[in-house]
Amino acid sequence: MPEPGAPAPGSQEGERQRRAPADAEPAPAGVLDKLFGRRLLQAGRYIMSHKSWMKTVPTENCDVLMTFADTTDDHTLLWLLNHIRLGIPELIIQIRHHRHTKVYAFFVTATYESLLRGADEIGLRKPVKAEFGGGTRSFSCEEDYIYENIENELFFFSSQERQNIIRYWLENLRAKHGESLHNIQFLEGQPVIPELVARGVIQQVFPVHEQRILNRLMKSWVQAICEAQPLDEICDYFGVKIAMYFAWLGFYTSAMVYPAVFGSILYTFTENDQTSRDICCVVFAIFNVIWATLFLEEWKQRGAEFAYKWGTLDTPAESIEEPRPQFRGIKRVSPVTNVEEFYYPPWKRLLFQCLVSLPVCLICLSFVFLVMLGCFELQEFVLSIKELPRLIRFLPKIALALIVTACDDVYRKIAYWLNDMENYRLQSAYEKHLIIKMVLFQFVNSYLSLFYIGFYLKDMERLKEMLATLLITRQFLQNVKEVSQPHLYRKIQRGDLSLQNLRDVSHTVFRLLAQRYTVPRPAEQEAEGAGEGPQR
Repeated sequence: MPEPGAPAPGSQEGERQRRAPADAEPAPAGVLDKLFGRRLLQAGRYIMSHKSWMKTVPTENCDVLMTFADTTDDHTLLWLLNHIRLGIPELIIQIRHHRHTKVYAFFVTATYESLLRGADEIGLRKPVKAEFGGGTRSFSCEEDYIYENIENELFFFSSQERQNIIRYWLENLRAKHGESLHNIQFLEGQPVIPELVARGVIQQVFPVHEQRILNRLMKSWVQAICEAQPLDEICDYFGVKIAMYFAWLGFYTSAMVYPAVFGSILYTFTENDQTSRDICCVVFAIFNVIWATLFLEEWKQRGAEFAYKWGTLDTPAESIEEPRPQFRGIKRVSPVTNVEEFYYPPWKRLLFQCLVSLPVCLICLSFVFLVMLGCFELQEFVLSIKELPRLIRFLPKIALALIVTACDDVYRKIAYWLNDMENYRLQSAYEKHLIIKMVLFQFVNSYLSLFYIGFYLKDMERLKEMLATLLITRQFLQNVKEVSQPHLYRKIQRGDLSLQNLRDVSHTVFRLLAQRYTVPRPAEQEAEGAGEGPQR
């Protein structure tokens, strides 16, 4: 159901909000700002928090939510609203405002007929009826009668498919020649939404959850114990990538039972002499080699089954893969297709990789090495002081674990920035180079100290302590981050927690502590003693 007080999707008030101001006549800037501001204030009666948006707005009325910074002016909102409505007339947009954070948002959805045309445009694969051959095929509006559930508007598209179509439209909204917004000059054919996101005008663009399906997944997936994962439901809601990941994770977890059981049996029946241990190690190594080979072959077959079932077995070739919306370049006529396209010279990318990406990576890796050496030197200094408690001796290791955890987030942002600046044309190439950077950063950042201790210092006891410290500290920080960060974020979004509130609480605590631990002056002590004398 729509939000309380919100206009019904088919009502005259709702249609008037969707059409205005696209159908309105041009007006002076001051009058336009006043009219637009009044319209947003009227909508503010039934505005809720970010969390409430996600829970109360069903996907049929809102598929994608676009939020703006609190400093965004009316001219920017009107410019983008008109641009979307003129460039993508299939979309239905409602404007709403957050009462506490003063953030504006566009609630974006589309009609069923528009979604059908979008599915045809992106080549969305849908299951075919049995009488027409079964299997899956790319959707076509000309033969829409051959697809299953085509008559049912509510169940033909999953929420994830609707959101993918709308995201595709939004990301491919391109600027015309000479268009500009304030100090942002758009190139001809440049994607508008990704550029505004990069400039900070748009805070974020994200799909809205459907609480009904989330509750069902919570019962059948999260709360279910010793039951098979609902992979088809996960695929329908979260998409193929997420479903394929959890399919692999479940298969890997199940496959780990065999080496765990075999290793436990070997450990139980192994004698204490060195010969028996060596024989058991060799046997367990041979078993792991055989197990790993069978595991990979079995997953190839299982992954192919899932890919065929979910319609991703035949991925588009690189020659027909669409360019990334964020891809920048100069326009030229393709020598292959004779069609206008964006072109970015490969030598520019290679030059950036050699002069920027490679030095930045080396600097980051050197920083990790120097921090590791510094922590080891501090560890030697602490160990040289015999009077210190045992717990204090772990502080340098804990400090190194904290630095490693903090550097992970920093390196992730650096990897994304370098990848964006290298400007890859295809999404597959972008993801491949991003994985290379992330693996390089995280592998060196996480395991450099362990390799240094194990292969250079060759101190096994120290290696055990370092490995345990890294594992426990990082796991603890990760759990705290996963639990506290969403809670604090929700408090801030609702307006319950702000910088002013934190400042007031800090001042109050410091004032109470100051009053409690203030040392009275001698004159005050004498006065207090004189006042207490007669009572005694």
